[in-house]
Amino acid sequence: MFKKKWVATLGISALLVGGVLSGCSEDTGDKAIKVDGGKPVEVTLAGWGSSPEEAELLSQVLKDFEDSHPNIKVKHEVIADQYMDVVKTRLIGGEGPDVFYLDAVEAPALIETGVLEPLNKYVKDDFDLNDFEKPLIEAFQKDGTYYGFPKGYSTLGLFYNKKMFADAGVKVPTTWDELREVSKKLTDGTNVYGFGQNPELARAYFIAESFGGKVVVDNKANFADQKVLDALQPYVDQHLVDKTAAQPSDVGTGWTGEMFGQGKAAMVIEGNWAIPYLDSTFPDIDYGMAEVPTIKGKKGTMAFTVAYVMNAASEKKEAAWELMSYLTGKEGMETWTSKGFELPSRKSVAEKLGYDKDELRGALVAGAPYATVWSNGTNLPIIFNNFNNQFVSVYLGQSKLADALKEAQETANKEIDKQ
Repeated sequence: MFKKKWVATLGISALLVGGVLSGCSEDTGDKAIKVDGGKPVEVTLAGWGSSPEEAELLSQVLKDFEDSHPNIKVKHEVIADQYMDVVKTRLIGGEGPDVFYLDAVEAPALIETGVLEPLNKYVKDDFDLNDFEKPLIEAFQKDGTYYGFPKGYSTLGLFYNKKMFADAGVKVPTTWDELREVSKKLTDGTNVYGFGQNPELARAYFIAESFGGKVVVDNKANFADQKVLDALQPYVDQHLVDKTAAQPSDVGTGWTGEMFGQGKAAMVIEGNWAIPYLDSTFPDIDYGMAEVPTIKGKKGTMAFTVAYVMNAASEKKEAAWELMSYLTGKEGMETWTSKGFELPSRKSVAEKLGYDKDELRGALVAGAPYATVWSNGTNLPIIFNNFNNQFVSVYLGQSKLADALKEAQETANKEIDKQ
């Protein structure tokens, strides 16, 4: 119901904004940006909060941009809570920022509303679209039209405790069958588990599709498909049958990074964000990273990415594009990703910074070309909420996988039909 109201209201807003702007024309070419009475054009950039180190990096990038674009000033707004709700409300009210962050999982639904500016007409050859990792840029594209460009990303990689592996005399697994086997040798009762798991769709999506099934078909839940069930069953069995895998709450930790850092799991599958966390919180742990083990001979991982997008109702589109193209261009992206908090979505920048050959991050960069981006249609939020609600009961041994996911799928699709 909310979605219908949201789209309808945006339609009215778009008409109003169109009326205001109908008498204006804008050259998106190489013409210098006009200034009002000699004052620089002010562009608003909205995003969520980040660590002090990341905030400092962004401040530096924005300063560099303003130094090289004296006709443009950037007003940076941090939305600390309920980010998407606040952004949507402001867009509806005609007070949306000129440029803002958009997570890939939210992109399809927002593109449908028409509030995002199509960007193809702004892109010139020197922007080098082919330099972006393909799965990442496709997450913000529809029918050949780009609506955003990714500012960075993380895939998932296999973190492993080098000392535990050496003590157990096992090698780093390259297949999922090997992971399950070495987990048995790495497990020590309930003190240490071979593998720390995240039983949720955002982490298990690529696993669910590894046998050829599809989690989403025609924008509806399809995870009760037998191929999906067959792919997920070994993941559950490692916890319930082998007892060589556990989730963080089983060992009194908040997430798998903490579980791994405390030595309660010999392996976890985590993202780039875990590296600075482990290095600062558990500096004594000796760990390595590898690509996620293959399933049925096929490589797979997840990718999580956020783009800069432009408000279609912005009255400063020319300046907004200058900002976006700098932030997602090679120069701005190099500065933004220079500390490794986020990986560069441009291949050339990853190579220049050495991340593709880095002992740790190299595995994450290697996964980008084949990663499954956490985004699939406008109904994915409904689909994954219902999946997670039932999958936890399976993981706890309270329900059979087929029964639980059948119920979850039916509930999700009923909710989708009622929208």
